Amino acid sequence: MQDTRPELYEEVKLYRNAREREKHDNMAELYAVVSTLQHLEKAYMRDCVRAQEYTAACSRLLVQYKVAFKQVQADEFPNIEAFVAKYRLDCPAALERIRENKPNLIKDDKGNTNKYIAEIVSLFITLMDKLRLDIRAMDMIQPELRDLRDTMDRLTMLPEDFEGKIKVQEWLDKDLLRRFQQVLALKSLKDY
Repeated sequence: MQDTRPELYEEVKLYRNAREREKHDNMAELYAVVSTLQHLEKAYMRDCVRAQEYTAACSRLLVQYKVAFKQVQADEFPNIEAFVAKYRLDCPAALERIRENKPNLIKDDKGNTNKYIAEIVSLFITLMDKLRLDIRAMDMIQPELRDLRDTMDRLTMLPEDFEGKIKVQEWLDKDLLRRFQQVLALKSLKDY
């Protein structure tokens, strides 16, 4: 049974003129950029995006954010937090990235060299201890391995072709390949 009230079929307009339409388009673009940045951060955290792809995409999104926010910035939105609060965006990772104004992997070890060296040594020792205790499951090893790679990436004194960085990345790639093969095997069993 159809409703006989024609007013329910009328189009609802968000704007009355071109200026208001432009305002809503700009807010939609800002919303999309912040939301995309949040999803990128989550994808990187889950190791679904390679470091180089993450850095490039994050840098591009931060530039887009600056342009989009300048279009929206007015008395109503003096800062991004006001925009996020008004439209109830749940995006803590994106806000952190915006505050830092750089991708998570951009090397910035100003005064932190000793801290990063200590973290790298600590992570290596933790991984070696786990292996000595015959803990071989990748889900038990992978978090420290990923932290080790990320910390080594932040330390500017380590060149890109440093043997340790290459080896750690190979271990992570092997695990990713193994997981992909397991998913394919499970899928083929379901299809059989």
